[in-house]
Amino acid sequence: MMGSALRRGAHAYVYLVSKASHISRGHQHQAWGSRPAAAECAAQRAPGSVVELLGTSYPQDDYSNLTRKVLTRVGRNLHNQQHHPLWLIKERVKEHFYEQYVGRFGTPLFSVYDSLSPVVTTWQNFDSLLIPADHPSRKKGDNYYLNRTHMLRAHTSAHQWDLLHAGLDAFLVVGDVYRRDQIDSQHYPIFHQLEAVRLFSKHELFAGIKDGDSLQLFEQSSRSVHKQETHTMEAVKLVEFDLKQTLTRLVAHLFGDGLEIRWVDCYFPFTHPSFEMEINFHGEWLEVLGCGVMEQQLVNSAGAQDRIGWAFGLGLERLAMILYDIPDIRLFWSEDERFLKQFRVSNIDQKVKFQPLSKYPPMINDISFWLPSENYAENDFYDLVRTIGGDLVEKVDLIDKFEHPKTHKTSHCYRITYRHMERTLSQREVRHIHQALQEAVVQRLGVEGRF
Repeated sequence: MMGSALRRGAHAYVYLVSKASHISRGHQHQAWGSRPAAAECAAQRAPGSVVELLGTSYPQDDYSNLTRKVLTRVGRNLHNQQHHPLWLIKERVKEHFYEQYVGRFGTPLFSVYDSLSPVVTTWQNFDSLLIPADHPSRKKGDNYYLNRTHMLRAHTSAHQWDLLHAGLDAFLVVGDVYRRDQIDSQHYPIFHQLEAVRLFSKHELFAGIKDGDSLQLFEQSSRSVHKQETHTMEAVKLVEFDLKQTLTRLVAHLFGDGLEIRWVDCYFPFTHPSFEMEINFHGEWLEVLGCGVMEQQLVNSAGAQDRIGWAFGLGLERLAMILYDIPDIRLFWSEDERFLKQFRVSNIDQKVKFQPLSKYPPMINDISFWLPSENYAENDFYDLVRTIGGDLVEKVDLIDKFEHPKTHKTSHCYRITYRHMERTLSQREVRHIHQALQEAVVQRLGVEGRF
């Protein structure tokens, strides 16, 4: 489902997953501290060229904006790497659903899909989920497009319609998702989501309810804050109850019993009513997932007109950082044995508290420039910083914004914090990277440097 992305445009939920596959192992991710090749700066391809991804060629056009930094991450599938912290979270959720929800023949009620390709069509990522054509979450500046018709999924909800159309009515989807975003310890252009969907027939929903035979799933009325125009109040309340009970059990399984929970009303294009779940963890209220009653228009279009359902989505990194006390999202991509060995446990439910690696000193450099008169997007700058600096960049802050009183040109000054998570950086190597960034920002973004 949704997480931070639709939040940009419309409050949001953990991009309903909150939200797979990647490219071949032959594309090794950039080593910590290594400087990308010069060609790395020219991440976006010229129109007329193609990019190969997962065995398919995609023609490039004016929407193509994938960076090589991102492409090297496709195929890593951290959520499927045994004993990786994201794998531990996925397995704990999967085990819980397998044990708690059993079908008529003693088999798990929920099927699990954790190897679906991250390349989807824009129809799958947006239109199938009723996201309007003018919705801000579609912006080129917020997503990674192969071209105008294909992209790296921004949430695992991109697979929802296809799985419903295939006749499934209870499933989990886990995968890597891609969004252009700010740079800090909580954000990375690739993260991982887990989404769940469950549909109910009239018989399933009203079974065991007094006079259930006389109750209906659907009616024609008006939409309110409590329900959609096609749903009866009885059906919505039962679906909402089942959803919240399911999620309460899940977080109790993950965090332990006695956890204080609250529900916050919110908005998502593909559910109504919609909620965010917050937990009181160590005295702090934390949002952990988004959920809601699925929009019936979406369910109907997938061929399940006789059913009503719920969906929820959560971010695996978000949960892992809370549960294991991991302070920086970049750590999930580390191959440092000191990090990985902490999660090699004999029992996936074993408590783990991350023991920090030595915190090496930061190196701080500022960069300032005059913006071009048009077509400057801050996420383009962040992407360029990630491409040049890689995972050496810990944080980027906009520290000053100035408009010249005569020319009316706008200047931005950004403070970039470089920190290697496994060794001390030298002034020389940081200067080398920062100079490459200064050159690239002028060439690629058309700014006027103030270096």
